Formats: sequence, structure tokens, C-alpha cells
Amino acid sequence: QVLIWNLDVGEPVKMIDCHTDVILCMSFNTDGSLLATTCKDKKLRVVEPRSGRVLQEASCKNHRVNRVVFLGSTKRLLTTGVSRWNTRQIALWDQEDLSMPLIEEEIDGLSGLLFPFYDADTHMLYLAGKGDGNIRYYEIGSEKPYLSYLMEFRSPAPQKGLGVMPKHGLDVSACEVFRFYKLITLKGLIEPISMIVPRRSETYQEDIYPMTPGTEPALTPDEWLSGVNRDPILMSLKEGYKRNSKIVFKAPVREKKSVVVNGIDLLENVPPRTENELLRMFFRQQDEIRRLKDELSQRDIQIRQLQLELKNFRNIPKNN
Repeated sequence: QVLIWNLDVGEPVKMIDCHTDVILCMSFNTDGSLLATTCKDKKLRVVEPRSGRVLQEASCKNHRVNRVVFLGSTKRLLTTGVSRWNTRQIALWDQEDLSMPLIEEEIDGLSGLLFPFYDADTHMLYLAGKGDGNIRYYEIGSEKPYLSYLMEFRSPAPQKGLGVMPKHGLDVSACEVFRFYKLITLKGLIEPISMIVPRRSETYQEDIYPMTPGTEPALTPDEWLSGVNRDPILMSLKEGYKRNSKIVFKAPVREKKSVVVNGIDLLENVPPRTENELLRMFFRQQDEIRRLKDELSQRDIQIRQLQLELKNFRNIPKNN
């Protein structure tokens, strides 16, 4: 069963009992008018949550569904599951016609569950497998082939689960577009993983930060129960943008310690620990190399000018 609760009074107000087995996953669409569920009976359902009526149903024999997510306001669903050959697979569906998936794509032959996360602002889909150390990301398009593979984040530490930071909690000034919180049970850690667009700009990046759903509810519980549908109230993230201050804080001088290994001071030169730190260090070094090249070329010009002046000075007759 699916129970829908009114949090103002702390009581359930609707019960959806159209499932014949254990419910594996559920996802609301953008305005809360539809609910998609996956069930252990190998069926994908689109349900009207206020009445409990099943609007669409798919019997997934070739694609055993595990997880489902609505892709924003595109009227499409994405499911992760297992193919008939026991390979991990994703499928894209039209919410108004679940007779056949629009596309099916095999990922790999591992056995862990695939968790889908969708960012409607950037049209990015993130896939993270339970027990994997990597996170794949795709771009979702409105036309075929619909899914475009971009890259993947890799880590040697396997993840048991992932949480996501809401959009209004991201670091906008660093061009951070998504942040995961990765549960690493072997080490007893929760590791933050930031997805950052590698840009260097002094202004707010409006193309990667459009208006996004805010914290204010669009409907009251009674309005929603009466059948009213309304899109989320949007907010701008521009207020959270902070330009990097040019004021440099100088820490008090302390006694310098060093740990030298193979001629390298490890305390002075701390190696990057994540892919994002490596990228930031790479871009900083590129800027530094570019600055040094410009400075070197200016010095060469000055040297040539001084050589010419010295040569002209030597050629001046002594009588003058």
C-alpha cells in the first residue's frame, strides 16, 4: 500500500491499494497530479494519487523494473532494472502510453541496484549503482536518441546509498550544479560529491541556474485533496551567488613542519583527493602557466629592447 499523509495534522488521508506485491519505488510528477510506482510483480504503474485509480500499466517481462523517476515536466518516465539476460538496464517511457518503452539501454553486467537521479534544470540524469564506486551522467533530450552519455565520476570506495542536496543549498559561485552525499559503510563515512561545471567567470551563470522550485508550497493539503493542480513556486538562485572577495586573510605564522618523501614535502604539497579537486588544481596550474608565459614573453621583449639600446649607444661617435 501507499499512504499519503497530511503533515499539518499528522494523519494519513489517502490509501492506494492497487498493488498485488511489495512496492519497490515511487515518484511524483512535477505538480503532484500523478504517481508512478514499480512493484515486485514486475509492473510499472501510473496512478492518480487522489483517487487511487490506475491510469497506465506496463507488464515488464523483458525489463524487470526496480526504480522509477519522473523526468520533470517532459511527460516521460525513466526506470532502472534488469534485462532478460540479467544485465543492468535503463528504459525511457511515455507516461501516456506504457505499452512499449521508447528506448532501452543496457548499462553493464553487475548485480547492484541502479539509483536514478534527475536534475530538471540542467536535463541531466545521474545513475549510481549500489556497491559501485562510479556515478554515470547523461543528458536527456526531447528527440532521438533521447539519452546522450557524457562522463562518469569514479571512486574506489563503493557506495551503499546516496542522498542529494536541494538546489537552493548548492554553491552557486563555484558553478556547482548537483551534490551527492555518498554513504560508505566500509569506512563509516558520508562523503560529499560535487558536480561542478568547469567555468571561470565573475558573473552569475544564468544558463545553468534557471528558475528552480523553491521552499514555499504551491498548494495547501485541502486544495490538493480537492483536485487542484499547480506547478511549484519557482525561485532564483542568484541571491546565493557570492563573488570571491579579493581581501586576503593572513594566518598567523607558526613553526613550519615538514614530511619529506622522495624529495617532496607532503605537508606543503597536499595531493588532490577527489576528481573535482584534481580538476580545480589543473585549471589553477593552467592559469599559472599562462601567466608565467606572458610574463616571460614580456621579459624577452624588454631584453631585446635593452640590447638594441646598448648597441646604439656603442655606435655613437665619441666626439658627440
